[in-house]
Amino acid sequence: MNKQPHSLKPSHHIDHTLARGKTATKHSFFIAGFAIASWAPLVPYAQARLQADPATLGTILLCLGLGAVIGMPLASALSGRLGTKRIIVTAAASLVLTLPLLALLSNTVLLALCLLLFGAAIGAIDVAGNIHGTEVQHLAEKPLMSSFHGFYSIGGLVGASGMTLGLASGISVVTATMLGAGAILLSLLCAANNFMPTPSQEQHPLFILPRGKVITIGLLIFVIFLAEGAMLDWSALLLTQEKSLKLAYSGAGYALFAIAMTLSRFCGESLILRFGERNVLLAGMVVTGLGLICAALASPLWLVMLAIALAGLAVGNLVPILFTLAGRQKTMPMAHAIAAISILGYGGVLLGPAMIGYISHAIGLKLAFASTGVLVLLCIMGIRSLMRQD
Repeated sequence: MNKQPHSLKPSHHIDHTLARGKTATKHSFFIAGFAIASWAPLVPYAQARLQADPATLGTILLCLGLGAVIGMPLASALSGRLGTKRIIVTAAASLVLTLPLLALLSNTVLLALCLLLFGAAIGAIDVAGNIHGTEVQHLAEKPLMSSFHGFYSIGGLVGASGMTLGLASGISVVTATMLGAGAILLSLLCAANNFMPTPSQEQHPLFILPRGKVITIGLLIFVIFLAEGAMLDWSALLLTQEKSLKLAYSGAGYALFAIAMTLSRFCGESLILRFGERNVLLAGMVVTGLGLICAALASPLWLVMLAIALAGLAVGNLVPILFTLAGRQKTMPMAHAIAAISILGYGGVLLGPAMIGYISHAIGLKLAFASTGVLVLLCIMGIRSLMRQD
């Protein structure tokens, strides 16, 4: 007997599976966003414990992106064999263990290794969550990825603001990270029994080279992630060392950035429908670049915070649009294209913090931070080239 067409499956079964799949995907994205944002307010404390100069700190921060670049292709290859649930659950459990260690370790090598594992777990969840979300979106037969990425932003908002408020209230940095680990564990428990099976008939290579317009998309995402990595790892030091903000409020800049990015992503669909992908990409790059430059060079704290907020609003929809373009191109299979641009994106996370650390050591943090904004502005040429190819 022939298999039933997809449209003839019992609707209640599809609805139930879809609802559970959405729940698991939202929690997966939330965990990844929460974990990486929880690290941002911890950077000044880590620097103080290690008594590290900017170049040394940049090298240590390199491990977060390096871990993600290692974890992402492994997750892509293993998800097709083991399923996305096992990858996400294992990686999230690793985050529960490593987050408190980031507040405890005072040995440079041990902290770097812990940050490597922390980054690998986040990268694995990012890729496996996108694969699972793609399956959920396919079952729903309507676009859902923007809202899933929105939950990543919500996780970032809750992680950065929660960690900042906890530290500002006077609790120890170790206690704050223990509470953060508890939040990750709770979200994981909510997701664990709701994953859809994601069998794959494809062979997933460990290393995927982008081709055609996927290269352009990947390079644009590389720069966007580099800018987001700059905000994550260096905004706290920029505010405390250059703008005279108290150490307890060091995470306020990234929290504001995360709030703005979250609002932007949940408004993104209407913006794209009204102005078009090209215009949203171009405007987003311009405002993000100028916002980063202003945040670095402006003196009044209110103007710095306004610039950070505008950069967050502008950058929020850039990655979802570029992932949509990657899914629409015909040069590579969609899953391979998404894995390739994800790895390129985390190359920005890998290089960005270290690059700023080395440049800051030579010319100062403000100019190093501003150089990131200039690089984002240069992406306008890449967007024009991409749209001509589309």
